Amino acid sequence: MSSSARWAPADELRIAKLAFRFVLILGLVNLFADFTYEGARSITGPFLGSLGATATAVGFIAGFGELVGYALRSLTGYIADKTRRYWLSIFIGYTINMFAVPALALAGNWKVAAILIIAERTGKAIRKPSVEAMLSEAGKSIGHGWVFGLNEALDQTGATIGPLVMAAVLYHRGSYHHAFALLLGSALCCLATVAVARFLYPRGHEPRDRKPLVPGTTGYTGGYWWYVLGGGLIAAGFADFALIGFHFQHTRVVSESMIPVFYSVAMVSGALSALVFGRLLDRFGRPVLIGAFLFPVFFAPFVFWGGAAAVLVGMLLWGLGVGAQDSLLKAVLSRILPAERKAAGFGLFDSGFGIAWFAGSVAMGWLYDRSLTGVVILSVVLQAAAIPVLLYASRPRTAGQ
Repeated sequence: MSSSARWAPADELRIAKLAFRFVLILGLVNLFADFTYEGARSITGPFLGSLGATATAVGFIAGFGELVGYALRSLTGYIADKTRRYWLSIFIGYTINMFAVPALALAGNWKVAAILIIAERTGKAIRKPSVEAMLSEAGKSIGHGWVFGLNEALDQTGATIGPLVMAAVLYHRGSYHHAFALLLGSALCCLATVAVARFLYPRGHEPRDRKPLVPGTTGYTGGYWWYVLGGGLIAAGFADFALIGFHFQHTRVVSESMIPVFYSVAMVSGALSALVFGRLLDRFGRPVLIGAFLFPVFFAPFVFWGGAAAVLVGMLLWGLGVGAQDSLLKAVLSRILPAERKAAGFGLFDSGFGIAWFAGSVAMGWLYDRSLTGVVILSVVLQAAAIPVLLYASRPRTAGQ
């Protein structure tokens, strides 16, 4: 037996351990990040409502923020792959992402708040493709489902704690502005952890297999484009929590201080589902997609038609959908994207996702002011339509298909 063959298993184990540690520290970064902006997101809807925004305005702001946050990723992903400056994109993105949130404490009207909400999404757009490209590379060693599932679980851990802190502030009669200001602490922790991660892993897990990158949309398989369509249908039918929170405040089905708690419940559901579905995907493959995206289809009737108990069930289903979106869709994409187009491919997918999210959010906000039944029907139909598309997209294909 040759020396290289004898040492290969040990080398693979060492690489796997390094990959796991890298995923863990990036997960910690995202824990603090989600603590910050998901904490803010849990009260954004009622905050905008308190400043005089209508449901149509809330739907537009939330949708346009997601549009900017997703649509820019095709550009920022391409730039990251072209320049190979992944860490620079990450630093710039997290800085904008984090500081826009506590700045909401200074917003005196809903228009200023809207600008800051969009700025926060812009920062995420800058850093997200680079983070996903690095996670995808690490997934080659320890499994893409596990990598994205673990990262999403840590994300959702922060997204659980942040809203609970917001609920505590509101419960003790603090204002929305006080709650936003408090998030400066977690924002600084996030940026400090990014700096530590950069110091420990200066090269990270950047995509290594490199071919010349040319602009455009060539180089992707047919399965990739079907995934863009399937993801778009899910995005268009998935109500933003800004609208859901606005609904809770408007109908008083949930007390103001409890709105962030219900959001935290959804985040717990998302964290657990991301871990479970990620592991199951690595083991069983595409059939996992059916269960992962079937149950969230029914969140809207519970959330928009039910009382407090039904709303709780609806938020559990909504959180399950969040976990599945951020773990399974990206894990499957990791397997079909060429190495030289990792960040660009994730960014392009996210752009389609964001455009669809914007269209769906605007439509739901407009419908909410006119027909709550219309909101529910639109949500259910679009999400249900996504399931066969995703199954078709995930079927085995020969090269070039």
